[in-house]
Amino acid sequence: MVYKKYILITGLIVNGVFSFGQTEISGVWVADRGDGTYKNPILYADYSDPDVIRVGEDFYMTASSFNCVPGLPVLQSKDLVNWALVGHALKKLPPYDVYSKPQHGNGIWAPCIRYHDKEFYIYYPDPDYGIYLVKAENPAGPWSEPVLVKGGKGLIDPSPLWDDDGKAWLTYAFAGSRAGIKSVVMVAEMNGNGMAGTGPDVMVFDGHDRHPTVEGPKFYKRNGYYYIFAPAGDVTNGWQLVLRSEHISGPYEEKIVMAQGKTKINGPHQGAWVSTTTGEDWFIHFQDQGAYGRVVHLQPMVWKNDWPVIGIDPDGDGIGEPVLTYKKPDVGKRYPIATPPESDEFNGNSLGYQWQWHANPEISWGFTSGNLGFYRLNCVPRPEGTNGLWLVPNLLLQKFPAETFTATTRMKFTPRTDGEETGFVVMGEDHRYLSLKRSNGQTQVRLVQCLKARTGGTEEELFSEPYPDDEIWFRIDVSKRAVCKYSYSSDGTHFKEVGSDFIAKPGRWIGAKIGFFALRDGITNDAGTVDIDWFRITNK
Repeated sequence: MVYKKYILITGLIVNGVFSFGQTEISGVWVADRGDGTYKNPILYADYSDPDVIRVGEDFYMTASSFNCVPGLPVLQSKDLVNWALVGHALKKLPPYDVYSKPQHGNGIWAPCIRYHDKEFYIYYPDPDYGIYLVKAENPAGPWSEPVLVKGGKGLIDPSPLWDDDGKAWLTYAFAGSRAGIKSVVMVAEMNGNGMAGTGPDVMVFDGHDRHPTVEGPKFYKRNGYYYIFAPAGDVTNGWQLVLRSEHISGPYEEKIVMAQGKTKINGPHQGAWVSTTTGEDWFIHFQDQGAYGRVVHLQPMVWKNDWPVIGIDPDGDGIGEPVLTYKKPDVGKRYPIATPPESDEFNGNSLGYQWQWHANPEISWGFTSGNLGFYRLNCVPRPEGTNGLWLVPNLLLQKFPAETFTATTRMKFTPRTDGEETGFVVMGEDHRYLSLKRSNGQTQVRLVQCLKARTGGTEEELFSEPYPDDEIWFRIDVSKRAVCKYSYSSDGTHFKEVGSDFIAKPGRWIGAKIGFFALRDGITNDAGTVDIDWFRITNK
């Protein structure tokens, strides 16, 4: 069946310039205010532990992706405010058999992107296996297969530095949950191409006394000093610490350079220093917002007495506070609005970059349909011993894109046997979904939730009634404080709201996500399908 498509073309006029993104400009969050200023967060989505570099006139960002696949998102910007998602650096997570099943909270922790010898490098840690490296000549790919640079359980948050003499160094930290130690920062030498550790590992800082849970180090050199930017405290209420030394192995001085102060921006946590071609300094970091994930902020930064001050410093004590609005970076010219993709009309040969699975995907999970104009999910067997979606690998999900939004989808369900089901879900440690399920030869529309899924919660059916058609529209409205309302329609115009309010919860180290699943009970040689016509994010 070829669906009638409602092509969504939107844009913004900013200072006389019309701009559009990969498919559209977000209708729910644009950081560029159009008057030469911006608002935080610059990305109201879960790009945790962001790291940023500048190469020429372009800025590139990567972030943690944990167990979500593809991993290591790569974003590009011209002005540090407007960002486009240009791809991912990792198609599957090694060890591939391990990550064929959901590994919530495991996988890719805080990565670091660098440009060296005409190649892009991304170092990323898997806390259960060690520190990996992928490389590419083009940030949009293709990227190399991962190489294990430094094996070891609990090694996290790597950041390389190529010194003036050509030597390569690596700083990193420890995850207490794996290594049994934490709150220390290490430095080790690597070989010249940065693909293997060679020298001894030296502890250069112990944060236990004043800076507990120091982690996320980022390595820089400026004016003869080595700098390690390292957040401390904790993710929700921590601060930004900077270490400084004239020698790479220390001793390092310490200074807090940004804290929450009197602002509402909690944390503020791990991030990256970057400079513009005009000589301005900026700092990108995240703020933990619970179900919305770790959203990304941009702060002005200045140097005073060879120490950075991040944000604004109203009392002059050298410890900055984050800003909510500020003048945009001076990058020498004006650039168009850009936002990561959200809606998807499924009109091509590939999924939009915003979609991720919860485990390494199998080709049988779903297909693009090219000019037919839909994405097909196949009903795959439910994992044995599971109740709810926590252990389901074939969840096709994307991040919450803003504080408030409406997500609507149109789909056609073709079950072939009883026990087949497809749903539209807000996924987290609590999750709730609308679904169509075939039981006793009849299709039912259902509202189902599972609370405390990570610790063994069970599904509860909140609503069910017969549904006589094979096409349906599902809608989820998300309001402030992640309050979700669910409704469905048989004609796309009149929606029936079902169930009470649902408060979305984050997943394991990630924000809540929204998307699809298709499952079945038992094995067959001809599974049922769901054809997703479109998925659209709009203002509430």
